[in-house]
Amino acid sequence: MSEALNAGLALFVLALAAWMVVARDTFAAVVGFVAYGLLLTLVWVQLHGVDVALTEGAIGGGLTGAMLVAAAARLRRTEAAARAERPGWPTRAAAALLAGGVTAALAVAVLALPVPAPSLAPETAANMGATGVGNPITGVLLAFRAVDTLLETTVVLLALIGVWSLAPDRVWGGRPGPRHRADPNETLAYLARVLPPIGLVVGVYIFWVGADLPGGKFQGASIIAAMWLLAVMAGLSDAPPISRGWLRLALVGGPLVFIAIGAAGVATAGAFLAYPDGLAKLLIKAIEWALLPSLALTLALILAGVPERPAR
Repeated sequence: MSEALNAGLALFVLALAAWMVVARDTFAAVVGFVAYGLLLTLVWVQLHGVDVALTEGAIGGGLTGAMLVAAAARLRRTEAAARAERPGWPTRAAAALLAGGVTAALAVAVLALPVPAPSLAPETAANMGATGVGNPITGVLLAFRAVDTLLETTVVLLALIGVWSLAPDRVWGGRPGPRHRADPNETLAYLARVLPPIGLVVGVYIFWVGADLPGGKFQGASIIAAMWLLAVMAGLSDAPPISRGWLRLALVGGPLVFIAIGAAGVATAGAFLAYPDGLAKLLIKAIEWALLPSLALTLALILAGVPERPAR
C-alpha cells in the first residue's frame, strides 16, 4: 500500500507539473499550482519531513497560491489578447531545446554525485545536544545554518518593500489593498468571527512546539497571518497605513533582534551567530519569539498587496 501511494503521488505530481506548463488559462494554471503544493505536502510527509511539509502547505501552496490567484484576477483583462498571440515555431523549438538542455544537465549532475553522498549529518547529530533543542530541523536552521535563516527573513522583508514600491506616489504611506465589506449575516463574516481565535491558538502552538517537535516560526506566522487576512476580507478589520511607525518597527524588530544576538556572539562565543555554552536554547527561543510577529505581519502585508488608499 505504501509503494502504491508513493507511485500515485509521483504520477499526480508529474501530471500537475505538466498541466501547469501547457495550460493556456492563467487561473487554471494557478489552481494546478495550489494542488501541486498540496501534493508536495503529502510527498514530504511520506519522506518523514513533517517540518518541510508544514512549510510547503503554509507558504508554498497557501500564501504563494493566494498571491497567484490575486495576480491572475488582475490579469483577466489582458489575458485574452495574450492568449491570442502564439509564438512561431523557431521560438518554440528554441524553448524546447533550452528546456531539454537544462533537464539533461540536471540529470547529469544528479547521476554524477558520489555514492555515498558527502554528508555532515553525523557531525550535526553529534553536536545537536549543545543547542538544547529537541527538534533537529530547528537546531540546524538556528544554529548550524543560522546565517541562511537570517537571509531568508531578510529576503521576505525585502519582498514586502518591493510590493510597497509599486504604489503610486499619491497613496504612498496609505493602506494596502481595497477596503473589504461583507454582509454580517453571510458565511464569510461568520467564519471570520469563529476561526481567528482558534487559528491564533493553533498558530502559537505550532510555533511553541517547534523547538522539540515539527513546527516553528514560519508555519505559526503563516497561520496567524491567514487569520488576520480572513478578518480583513470579511470587513471586520482593515490593513493599517504602511506609514505607521509601530508597524515598521514591528516589521524590522525580528530581524534586528536576530542580528543583535548574532553580533553579541562575536564577543561571547567567538563567531557571528555563535551561542555561549548553556545559553543556546534560550537565545534560539528569543530569536524565534522576535521573528514570529515580524513574519506574521510581513506575510500578511505581502498578500494584502500594494497601497491603494490614502491613510485617512
